[in-house]
Amino acid sequence: MTHYKSYDLYNPTEEHKMLRETLAQFTQSEVEPQAHEFDRKENFNLALFKKAAELGLMGITVPEEYGGAGLDATAAVIVHEELSSSDPGFALAYLAHAMLLVNNLAQNGSEEQKKKFLPKVCSGEWIGAMGMSEPHVGTDVLGMTSTAEKKGDKYILNGRKMWITNGTIDENKTPCDLVLVYAKTGEKNGRPLVSSFLVEKGTKGFYVGQKIKDKLGMRASNTAELVFENCEVPVANLIGHEGDSMIHMMKNLEIERLTLAAMALGIARRSVQIMNKYAIEREAFGKSLNFFGQIQKHIGDSYAEYKAAKAYVYETARNLDINKEGNRLDSDGVKLVATTMSKNVADRAIQVLGGYGYVGEYVVERLWRDAKLLEIGGGTLEAHQKNITRDLVKNPSVLDI
Repeated sequence: MTHYKSYDLYNPTEEHKMLRETLAQFTQSEVEPQAHEFDRKENFNLALFKKAAELGLMGITVPEEYGGAGLDATAAVIVHEELSSSDPGFALAYLAHAMLLVNNLAQNGSEEQKKKFLPKVCSGEWIGAMGMSEPHVGTDVLGMTSTAEKKGDKYILNGRKMWITNGTIDENKTPCDLVLVYAKTGEKNGRPLVSSFLVEKGTKGFYVGQKIKDKLGMRASNTAELVFENCEVPVANLIGHEGDSMIHMMKNLEIERLTLAAMALGIARRSVQIMNKYAIEREAFGKSLNFFGQIQKHIGDSYAEYKAAKAYVYETARNLDINKEGNRLDSDGVKLVATTMSKNVADRAIQVLGGYGYVGEYVVERLWRDAKLLEIGGGTLEAHQKNITRDLVKNPSVLDI
């Protein structure tokens, strides 16, 4: 008989296992007690963010020489799943910082930029964001109207960025400390050249427009409009060369979409836990709710869908090399599958709990509201469907056994 070495897809090493245990404890003791309050107030918990930074989470994928933890995509997935099992809004703020800014900078920045900025954002001293979407531009990235024109030792940046998570950190519209901004720097062969810039708080011409309130979900993360009016950005803050940003963007979208899918896992897992416990404890007609076939369908389907998506997410994480582009097919695939799954599971949890599921005390109504954003942010479902179809045309052999 052949004996296979034991392998845990979800905790492949002792380091991953310890990370999950640490995150589970942190989530239970620090994240869960504040989740309801900050969702209702629509406020970002800056103090909690600083506590998370003390665990070394902010530079989870950054090499240790720059102040990071030097871990892999699986570690990033673990963090996002655990945080989202309690507070997806807070997890989204973390993602915007650690994945959209910090990981992007670590992968694409110059040595000078990494030495200057990464220690501050990895320690949590600085809070960061990424600005790509605009008031009239989302999925159509090349349709952006923000521009940057080189003049001497500066670029003059003009434009507005919309729906920016961590764009502001408080009610006074204080901007985040560092934002990675995409803007056009001309065109070549009839196609726009999109470039990346690091803009620091206090830079002339950079300010917060409106703080976006009354969101359906993810209320514990601040969302804002960022305005750049003749904003003077040092040439040294250009990432790479003019026109490099599409490569940077596509590469970083893979880890972004993977971790958004991981957030969906946290939402689904918590929803299954809640509905299962309620169905055991609540009785109707003299029997526990889980005796009835209608309830069994909600719980059974939810558990199976969650486990199927979880396997896909962690398998994709195992195969994703953070240091290079190359797995867009499955980073789109996991987000397409997991996000809708989490919304549906949270919806079933509300149904199982009935009136109790409809109020904030039982958590699932917040999870349901938060889950919807995952089908939109970081790429819409329709964008993933388009990308997957096109990638399968280019490489149909991935379907071969």
